[in-house]
Amino acid sequence: MAIVVRDSRNRSPFWYACYTTSDGRRLKKSTKETNQAKAKLVADALQSAENMAAERTLTAIRTRDLLSDVLQRVSGEKLHVFTVEQWFDHFVKQKQKSRADKTALRHEQMMKEFVGFLDHRARLNIAAISSKDITGFRDHRQSRGLAPSTLNTDMTVLSAAFNAALRQGHIRVNPCLAIESLKDKTQRKGVFTLEQVTAILGAIEDMEFAAPRGGKLPKDRNEALRRDWKGLVLVAFYSGLRLGDAANLRFKHIDLVSEIKTLRLDQGKTGAEIVIVIHPVLEDYLLSLSAPKTDEAFIFPTLAQRNIAALSKAFGKIMERAHIEQRVIREKSESSESGRKVFALSFHSLRHSFTSILANAGVPEETRMELTGHKERAVHQRYTHRELQRLADAIGTLPRVGDK
Repeated sequence: MAIVVRDSRNRSPFWYACYTTSDGRRLKKSTKETNQAKAKLVADALQSAENMAAERTLTAIRTRDLLSDVLQRVSGEKLHVFTVEQWFDHFVKQKQKSRADKTALRHEQMMKEFVGFLDHRARLNIAAISSKDITGFRDHRQSRGLAPSTLNTDMTVLSAAFNAALRQGHIRVNPCLAIESLKDKTQRKGVFTLEQVTAILGAIEDMEFAAPRGGKLPKDRNEALRRDWKGLVLVAFYSGLRLGDAANLRFKHIDLVSEIKTLRLDQGKTGAEIVIVIHPVLEDYLLSLSAPKTDEAFIFPTLAQRNIAALSKAFGKIMERAHIEQRVIREKSESSESGRKVFALSFHSLRHSFTSILANAGVPEETRMELTGHKERAVHQRYTHRELQRLADAIGTLPRVGDK
């Protein structure tokens, strides 16, 4: 039975709970309550927990319910405790409101991976997760053949979720902080030389694309694919855009009327956008296209909204046609079903080529970041002609490719 008493020496204004532990010891602890009735509720809760522990019926859920009940009767508030599943769901929803679509999707995918790894333990209190769980998850991901850089990014994303829980008082320590980053010994992605880009464009002109189910495509369809693939390569080489962004460009994204021609691409919910000055070679290509019926029309209709993996595979065949030597930088893991072989050169290498050529031409890093990165919409709306001219000068350092 639990009772409450005062400090016999009047050293504390609080009532003390006296109760019997599950192993038969008698303990005395401060309830941090000055009201005797509320202090008795705390003491009874401590005794109930010890009784259940003695009977081996004390579980995390029963403990949470018991504490929540006492907290509500003492302070009028309920104990808000998140399970791993609940916290990650809450965290992802907050990210969807505050981050770009791709960033929010990355967080959502990682949360699902971690919850799936925990299985039934995902229903535990978020505070029950330890560094051992985090290490086990990373080892599980590593066994699937993922690169160290990817695994380190996994830890960064997970750590953000636990940091948010820490700030809100749901956990006392971030379990990810005890995990050291893996050393990334993999070879880096390569860049295309000017000669290779020229060879790719030449290969496209002679390319005969196969129908999805085999056989030959109609002549007009092949011509459309050749035109769009040529444009897609030029856009990537002269703007540094990623494959998905480049393939889904619309006519509303380009301005060929102003004195300084630009390409502007919105970036998700954050209100940010990329602004790129259009190189003369890319301008010539865009002006050669038929006028669209609407600004919403895709610039590359045969490639827009297609699966990125399928586009990457098709580009690989174009590289083969161009006789570009390929190099493997990571083999597919034998223990992985989802791991894949990674090559030094891919469509993304055109983005690396874009930044590399600018760097070699002496374009400052700040300007290169502006051309490949993101700026707030408000900043871009204040761009002066002089500032655009600075970007135009940088783009002008890129060499001309594809000329006859």
